[in-house]
Amino acid sequence: MKRNKLLVVLLPTLFFTILGFAVMGYHPGAEDDGVYLTAIKADLHPTLFPHDSDFFRLQLQATLFDGWMAHFVHITGISVSWAELIWQLISLFCILWACQSIAAQLFPEKRAQWGAVAMVSAMFTLPVAGTALYLVDQHLHPRAVATALVLISVSRIMAGKRWQALPILILAIVLHPIMGALGLSFCLFLTFSMLEPVPMRLREVGSTLASVAPLGWIFDPPSPEWRLALNTRSYYFLSRWAWYEWLGALAPLFLFWLLWRIATRRGETKLARLSLAIFAYGLFQQIVAIAVLGVPALVRMTPMQPMRFLHLIYVFLCLIGGGLMGKYLLRTSVWRWAVFLVVANGGMFLAQRQLFAGTTHLELPSQPSQNRWLQAFDWIKHNTPEDAYFAIDPNYMAAPGEDYHSFRALAERSELSDAIKDTAVVTQVPSLAPIWREQQIAMSGWAHFQFADFERLKAQFGVNWVVVSYPPPGGLACPWHNGSISVCKIP
Repeated sequence: MKRNKLLVVLLPTLFFTILGFAVMGYHPGAEDDGVYLTAIKADLHPTLFPHDSDFFRLQLQATLFDGWMAHFVHITGISVSWAELIWQLISLFCILWACQSIAAQLFPEKRAQWGAVAMVSAMFTLPVAGTALYLVDQHLHPRAVATALVLISVSRIMAGKRWQALPILILAIVLHPIMGALGLSFCLFLTFSMLEPVPMRLREVGSTLASVAPLGWIFDPPSPEWRLALNTRSYYFLSRWAWYEWLGALAPLFLFWLLWRIATRRGETKLARLSLAIFAYGLFQQIVAIAVLGVPALVRMTPMQPMRFLHLIYVFLCLIGGGLMGKYLLRTSVWRWAVFLVVANGGMFLAQRQLFAGTTHLELPSQPSQNRWLQAFDWIKHNTPEDAYFAIDPNYMAAPGEDYHSFRALAERSELSDAIKDTAVVTQVPSLAPIWREQQIAMSGWAHFQFADFERLKAQFGVNWVVVSYPPPGGLACPWHNGSISVCKIP
């Protein structure tokens, strides 16, 4: 009987995992994976990346994620590409399994529980207002693993087994310190909201968290180079948020406050307690974020992106919203469910195809790429020396059809810093700012570079290979091109 009950949960969860994965797409080496995937490969093959490895190594000193993945690959003998895919699917499954566990405690109706799971599955790539985050990224990210662990902790606390949540939260913190810490913060609010009397308990946890809030930290004066890198990330600054981003930040707090009042009147205790915890957590973190981002002396805290607290709130917004939709709107109507699944998943699928228009929707291992940039990176990986040092357009990630794939992660070669993703690393590691700025100045005007400019880069930094457009400038030795991109050696 228990086995049958387990299958009743696992099989639909597996179905929604595969559906969500198919809708969101899969793009290893894109965006933040340019840092994480590069670090994993460097852990496995220390001879890779002999130049400028600090642009991915230093940021990951606070997490065990890359080392954990490297050990998994080493122990299992599975390739890195397959290991990333496996853990991406495991992360998605665990997130949805935890959502079903939470929904089962909020809604007695099965249609509501699966409505919650279906909504989260469809909304994996929902942007979180103003934070440049999705609920889940289109590649393996420690944030997804941490999200799954935090949601499992929430389900344990709601089930009255709060001490089981502590080791799970610790694991989330060591994999993704920021998201794990935010999850711990929320679980404190949730724990106190489940106790009596609720208002007094929440005031106690608010006071406790306020005592450890980062308002008293002392920082070294930021350098001009670091400020320059910081200013490239407009979403770090609340003053630069558009009105709709502010709406996306504040409206959920009002909705959860309203839901708390309504659920309390209806006697839906767990839904009321969870809604109150979300509201109190969001209000507290919003106050902390405004203080941190509004005080000049705390500018060094800006890269911590305190508005990331919205990520967890958006997960619950989808979970509870889907549950209420399943309970009151979809009910047991097959046609309503069919329309909901087609509209929700179809809309998100179309959005992802526009976002990654130049790349196959599912970039699976061993699958040849039709993307010309990725073809170039693959040739470099298999045909250039491991100690090759490349220069490439600092803005190459934003080039048409490149779709923000990382050269380091996919070509597996050292490169001079870029002007897009490396700036985020610089904001986290201020000591890299002077190096990054020197390299960016040296590569300014890249579109008009001639042979003498590449010789200058070689003399200044030791660069001996370049990726340029086709046809390439004269004087370079170019063993490969695909009609739009050339890979060339500087003689």
